[in-house]
Amino acid sequence: MTMKSKDSTPPAAAVNSGSSSGSKDPLHGLTLEMVITRLEAQFGWEELGRRIKIKCFTDDPSVSSSLKFLRRTPWARQKVEALYIRSQRPARKS
Repeated sequence: MTMKSKDSTPPAAAVNSGSSSGSKDPLHGLTLEMVITRLEAQFGWEELGRRIKIKCFTDDPSVSSSLKFLRRTPWARQKVEALYIRSQRPARKS
């Protein structure tokens, strides 16, 4: 009886308790919309179009058109996510 009160935490809660803060995934907790919005704020549409040559960044760009295209196009989404990850790394000192 005392053992049951000692082990009152459900196993799922114990596993999930530290998973959100300890994730190694740099995209953890970010939506694709957040990634696009942050990249656009950092680089602007023109620079995004130069860095990743896709029409949703070069021809009448918007967050909604980019979301629509990137959700259907895995290779393009991978490039956008990779750019975001690279852009979040601290710059190396020379």
